[in-house]
Amino acid sequence: MLRFVVRRCLLVLPSLLGLLVVTFLLIRVVPSDPAVAMAGDAATPEQIERLRQQYGLNRPIWEQFVSYVGKVATLDLGESAFSRRPVAVDIAQRLPATLMLTFCALAISVFVGVPLGVIAGLSHNAWPDYLLRVFSVMGIAVAAFWFAIMLQLLFSMELGWLPLRGEISATIPRPPRITGFMVIDAMIAGRFDVVADALRHLVLPAVTLSLGGLATIVRFTRAGVLDTMQQDFVFYERAMGYRRWRLNWIYVLRNSVTATVTQIGLLFGGLIAGGVVVESIFDWPGIGSYTVQAILTGDRQVMLAVTLLVGVVYAAVNILTDLVHGVLDPRLMERG
Repeated sequence: MLRFVVRRCLLVLPSLLGLLVVTFLLIRVVPSDPAVAMAGDAATPEQIERLRQQYGLNRPIWEQFVSYVGKVATLDLGESAFSRRPVAVDIAQRLPATLMLTFCALAISVFVGVPLGVIAGLSHNAWPDYLLRVFSVMGIAVAAFWFAIMLQLLFSMELGWLPLRGEISATIPRPPRITGFMVIDAMIAGRFDVVADALRHLVLPAVTLSLGGLATIVRFTRAGVLDTMQQDFVFYERAMGYRRWRLNWIYVLRNSVTATVTQIGLLFGGLIAGGVVVESIFDWPGIGSYTVQAILTGDRQVMLAVTLLVGVVYAAVNILTDLVHGVLDPRLMERG
């Protein structure tokens, strides 16, 4: 298994390098001058030129790229042109909020989507199957920004049940930062009022972010169950008198979730990338809102760093997904 992980990690490096090349070139294609944006409208040409020299913007593109890759190799993601702080520091401060939102959205997608997919597969062509198929199509088709606004209008502005935006109420003192995860830090500090308030703020963005993944998992689990139900071992175990719940929720489910596990792995990276819109709408202090701010201000270092971060997350989750596949079906690990 160690050999498998090492080989996969080595294969990831060319992919990340290619991602950097494409992102670096695309950002440079945009007709904007970061030095002009940083200097402001009242800046003189001399001030703009000094900024170009300071950030190396006057050098050839290939030289800028080689310099950037060299810094990334030493875990130096550069300095934000607008916050004047290291990008790595900004990301480290905002990443826990994004991970908290992503984990919650993924948990909703998995723990709700897998059972619904099994139910849809077991009730093939019955009314629950038709209903869940309609839901899965709508879940994939609905735009996240529209769904987020509808949830805000209903649960925040109309009913007043849940907060409209933010990670925590402005009137509640924040607990000391230890892990960066608001709920965990509040529990460590014994601030259960903060825990309750943070969970209330988490509900709407997590549900919004989970919608597309939930619908996808329902579809893939349903397809896996339908395929497994046609296998010989299912007919044999039925003939042997296995209890229906044990057969369906243990043996059929275990042999049906291979494709679902793959989708779960892909969803994790997709949720981080897709959280850009959701975090902006709910004013969530994570990587997504940070990225939107960088795009609006033309902060290239931040855009490159966030893109690289998402690529690393995708790579890591794919390796983890392959390991889970090996646990579910050891034959896959033997094939390498």
